[in-house]
Amino acid sequence: MERSLNNVQVGVKENLMQFSLLVVINLFVGSMVGLERTILPIIGEEQFGIASASAALSFIVSFGFSKAVFNFIAGNLADRIGRKQVLLLGWGIGLFVPLLVIFAHSWWVIVVANVLLGVNQALTWSMTVNMKVDLAKPTQRGLAVGFNEFAGYLGVALMAVISGYVASTYSMSPEPFYIGIGIVILGFVFSMFVKNTEKQVKVQAQQKGTIERIDSKEVFKKTTWKDKNLSSISFAGLSTNLKDGMAWGLFPIFLAAQGLSVGQIGTIVAVYPASWGFFQLFTGVLSDRIGRKWLITFGMWLQALSLWWILVVDSYSLWMIGAILLGIGTAMVYPTLMASIGDVAHPDWRATSMGIYRFWRDSGYAFGAIMAGVITDLLDVNWAIGLVALLPLFAGLLTAVRLRETLK
Repeated sequence: MERSLNNVQVGVKENLMQFSLLVVINLFVGSMVGLERTILPIIGEEQFGIASASAALSFIVSFGFSKAVFNFIAGNLADRIGRKQVLLLGWGIGLFVPLLVIFAHSWWVIVVANVLLGVNQALTWSMTVNMKVDLAKPTQRGLAVGFNEFAGYLGVALMAVISGYVASTYSMSPEPFYIGIGIVILGFVFSMFVKNTEKQVKVQAQQKGTIERIDSKEVFKKTTWKDKNLSSISFAGLSTNLKDGMAWGLFPIFLAAQGLSVGQIGTIVAVYPASWGFFQLFTGVLSDRIGRKWLITFGMWLQALSLWWILVVDSYSLWMIGAILLGIGTAMVYPTLMASIGDVAHPDWRATSMGIYRFWRDSGYAFGAIMAGVITDLLDVNWAIGLVALLPLFAGLLTAVRLRETLK
């Protein structure tokens, strides 16, 4: 093994074919979420008569918790059986998502489909980001994660627009979800050509000059509360996706109440992840140059301000601007947080730590949907959006005070 490692190269340029293939695969991964982003909240109201906001957002709660739990499992599993195997397993499970939605006869079937979507996203997205970090040099982690997240959220945005168009041209279901079947097949086929990255991980561990074999329980403690950097990163990630869980469930309902058409709603709902995805191409690389801490801090604050902007304006063009700003704020933190995990965590337990971070981050989807639903039912949708914005504001204050610069 020692001799074979001598020929292993670490770096984006040195592994450009593999890196590019993983970028394309994550485009398909993100498309699975975008497929539902515009139309599921409306399907809940129109086809299944879901009047309560809490009940309507239950599909996001099921998605968030299953994705969070399986992020943790995926990271640990990847360190034991290999990234590629976990990636292929994720696509296999993903096939059931569009099929269940197509044949859904009641809302609980939609909820079950989103449990499986959460598993699919956890296994596939976790592996694409871990494998890119494995291939990249330490000074390229922001770039690697930026490209990964750009591709994923470009997929979210494109499919949000496409599904909205197909739904308005044909019907809410089943036509948009036929596309989902094709996405899964393409994602699985492309993933067959991916190579495992365990050799690059071993090279990076050798470059560290130390071996750190610690169990997953200790990694959980370090990532959640014991390590100031890792725990601050985890809370910022949770706050970011708590905001996104609210936006996913409430933006279509909020904009529909303002009198916008399904096509207009689909465009605004798509512009947010599109700007999120696009600007990660620049923010990831920027974090490799200027550092992680202040990009994260100001990005959290921009998210809060953007949500309040969306509440106070009253025109289509201004809501578009708010969606773009919200995407930029999210782009400032999303790749930077994961690059920071790569900076702090040792290669021997990096995938496990990344999985735990993603566990906390993606549980934010569920907490955001629960908070948004409860507040909407008790007060209204405007109050829900406004109060949820307090979380990223507080997370920015926490990283400003507690997070040390991790780029070295």
